[in-house]
Amino acid sequence: MKEHKCGWCIGDPLYEAYHDTEWGVPIFDDDSLFEFLILETFQAGLSWITILKKRENFKKAFHNFDYKAIAEYNQDKIDDLLQDAGIIRNKLKINATVSNAKAFIEIQKEFDSFSKYIWGFTNGKPIKNSLKNSKDAPANTPLSDSISRDLKKRGFKFVGSTVIYAHMQATGMVNDHEVGCFRYNEV
Repeated sequence: MKEHKCGWCIGDPLYEAYHDTEWGVPIFDDDSLFEFLILETFQAGLSWITILKKRENFKKAFHNFDYKAIAEYNQDKIDDLLQDAGIIRNKLKINATVSNAKAFIEIQKEFDSFSKYIWGFTNGKPIKNSLKNSKDAPANTPLSDSISRDLKKRGFKFVGSTVIYAHMQATGMVNDHEVGCFRYNEV
């Protein structure tokens, strides 16, 4: 018998592999949290599968998502990225990635880690929802509104409430797997 999966991932092997191994797994290390923040930033207005298909290209283009290196990018590097057909060549999103890396480092200085900061919004524990159908998942919540506002005050860009809620789902801050999904109790 085939295991039940969340409806949003069915039909694409890359999507299903991401769902089965990564999506919704609580992440507490800063490097991975930054990677997902960058990917979610680029995803704004696009489909997640588009970003997944370009994930390796983003990884190469952005120094393995090394926020310390990205924070040092100059205009020449930004211009190079704007010519990179392997990524989303959006000037505003590329510039936001550089400024977000700088803001990320500032949060680390203040809270000892970005993880402590972001997980502080949920007292360090995932929020477990009870969705029967993935289509019932909200696009944002009062909590994602609050996190988004705080990040914007700290200088982050492209971190609207919907982007932040998607980040919360991806990094396991919220468990939005369908109740019948085999991953629901695993994460």
